[in-house]
Amino acid sequence: MVYELAASNWGDEEIEAIQRVVASGRYTMGPEVEAFEEEFARYFGKRHAVMVNSGSSANLIAVASLFYKADNPLRRGDEVIVPAISWSTTYHPLQQYGLKLRFVDVDLETLNIDADQLEAALSPRTRMIVGVSILGNPAPLDRLRAFADRHDLLFLEDNCESMDAELMGRKTGTFGDIGTFSFFFSHHVSTMEGGMLLTDDTELAQLALSLRSHGWTRGLPDDSPLFEPRSDDHFEAYRFILPGYNVRPLEFCGAIGREQLKKLPDMTAARRRNAAMFRQRFEGDPRFLVQKENGRSSAFSFTLVLSPDVAEQRDRLFATMRQADIGFRIITGGCFLRHDVVEHYDFQTIGDLPNAKFAHDNGFFVGNYPQDLSQQISELHDVLNSACDYSELARAHG
Repeated sequence: MVYELAASNWGDEEIEAIQRVVASGRYTMGPEVEAFEEEFARYFGKRHAVMVNSGSSANLIAVASLFYKADNPLRRGDEVIVPAISWSTTYHPLQQYGLKLRFVDVDLETLNIDADQLEAALSPRTRMIVGVSILGNPAPLDRLRAFADRHDLLFLEDNCESMDAELMGRKTGTFGDIGTFSFFFSHHVSTMEGGMLLTDDTELAQLALSLRSHGWTRGLPDDSPLFEPRSDDHFEAYRFILPGYNVRPLEFCGAIGREQLKKLPDMTAARRRNAAMFRQRFEGDPRFLVQKENGRSSAFSFTLVLSPDVAEQRDRLFATMRQADIGFRIITGGCFLRHDVVEHYDFQTIGDLPNAKFAHDNGFFVGNYPQDLSQQISELHDVLNSACDYSELARAHG
């Protein structure tokens, strides 16, 4: 393909990490995962990191942990404020735990939640807000954190697409009571499959540890606030205290993650160099709305939303890109309200969500990865020019 959506960022180090695990004979979660958790928490300046088998599972375990905390836990029927654009598994755990969702529109320039609409979304039953940084671009996390604190809300930060992004000198994924990350193939760090939860809250971290492993007590310290140890070791080794899951990561994934984390600063720098080239080509082009950077994006990908002047040419543009062998797709999961699954949800929208719907219908993204993409970006620009002539649009505007 001329321009792929994603590409591997592995080198010899990751292959050697796999071989190291094979040689150890320990394939399920073990010391490599534990070391990766410690190194990940240190990199982001948080007290606790808990690795799971995917970013989706990280969101599931995060939501579950908030239901089982001792003080003022979430309860079925509580309401949660969410952005209208995100990936499906931002929302699914909320539905699965019986929460009512209140969808807020996005800012069309940043594609992140419109913080000006938060007060309108608040109700007496609101208990939590979910912040999502879309495709590497920090959401208004400072405003979300302040809003949550002002109204005594829990704040879950889904950072699965935006590892290593920064806002006000602080890493995204560290603003929430819990932050979640994904290590899927196309993401900033790739461990084949994998995810992580970050928190400073010891109780939430221990709840996550139990919930990821069947809901048992194994691996929790004796002084854990979650249970009182008993004297009978025969039963204590298999003691279940929570209705948990098995979403443990493989030892391979932990070992690979350790090598990927060492490379993360350089990989993010490469993504940002590509982003600068992309902006040079497309910013100010009246045919497209380019995602406006908030803070320092880690540039997961490059989004383009067709301007109203050229939206009717969408199908021709898409056909031309396919013919040119350029990969593209909808922005994250698009507007969630456009998906059939929403019929299974209890939800309410704040307004008609015009920006999320417009981005869903007329937006797309192309890939970014830590390689020199100058040739691919140039090819994309040429292909889009061939499908939609800039001069024709300029003449139409006088």
